[in-house]
Amino acid sequence: MRSYELVFIVDPRLSDEEVVGLSQEYQEMIRSSGGTVTKEESWGKRKLAYQINKLREGRYVLLRLEAEGGSAFAEVEQRMRQNEQVLRFLRVRTDGGRLRERGAPEETGEPEAAAAAEDN
Repeated sequence: MRSYELVFIVDPRLSDEEVVGLSQEYQEMIRSSGGTVTKEESWGKRKLAYQINKLREGRYVLLRLEAEGGSAFAEVEQRMRQNEQVLRFLRVRTDGGRLRERGAPEETGEPEAAAAAEDN
């Protein structure tokens, strides 16, 4: 299974109960599509780096998830796009370090050396 983190920012005017209800709704969608939620963190109200919809603050929620593939999140992300209370969201795959530990080839990041060898 692959590990993911899903962070979403909701309208700061929502009550704590509404934020919890929204988070539980998304967790249920993830579970129904074959994923598991390993951890939920509420970071509370924080200042945004820039204004979104004339708001300077937002309520942050982090979900740590495990799923077979990114397709498990299609419905959740579609619902987040449609929900006006969700200001922003981001899903990131976090098991990249595990792949390197298992012996998967690591990118060298040296395109200059390969280009220099071709020129000679």
